[in-house]
Amino acid sequence: MVLRILLLVGWLLLPLAGLAYHLGPGQEQQALDVVAKHVQAAEAAAADNDHLTAVDEYNAALAALPAGRTAEARKLRLEKAKAQLLSKQLGAAYNDLTALADELADDPAADPKLSEDVRSARANAQFYVTWLLRLEGAAREDWEPEIEAARQNYKLLAEDAEKRGDAAAAAKHKEDLEAAVRLARLDLAELQGLPLPSV
Repeated sequence: MVLRILLLVGWLLLPLAGLAYHLGPGQEQQALDVVAKHVQAAEAAAADNDHLTAVDEYNAALAALPAGRTAEARKLRLEKAKAQLLSKQLGAAYNDLTALADELADDPAADPKLSEDVRSARANAQFYVTWLLRLEGAAREDWEPEIEAARQNYKLLAEDAEKRGDAAAAAKHKEDLEAAVRLARLDLAELQGLPLPSV
């Protein structure tokens, strides 16, 4: 008889436990499901070369992300900045990558792979900012710090890739480094004759 009463009470408390889950941890899981849907939509848009939509979807994912999810937020911010670069939002991407790089540099627990990816994307943004500044006729003192920073980032990335034994990544970063050195040395007439590089 006691066992039946315990089973009945347990059965009656089951909906209460479900409600408690729904109002507690379930809320965060629902938010993460929304984030995942926006990320999938962003990746699909990027695959279709619709980078403006990808930026919008990454913004929506960041807005839906529960508080305290710093690592996930940083990854989403990086992907958003990459989409911004591809959607010709260079200024916004540059600012976002600079802020993210500074944030990662100040966090000793930051993911090293993410830091490397941010450094690479930031170096690319610095390269394109330099290219555009030069085309606009900016003074050397305005564009030279940007290309020097890009050069240093590419060099560090190549050295880190060599230490890890990643020959393909090291070769790519060395090519980027050479491109940065060439960009700094080109005179304006030669630069104007070249097609704009793709991101």
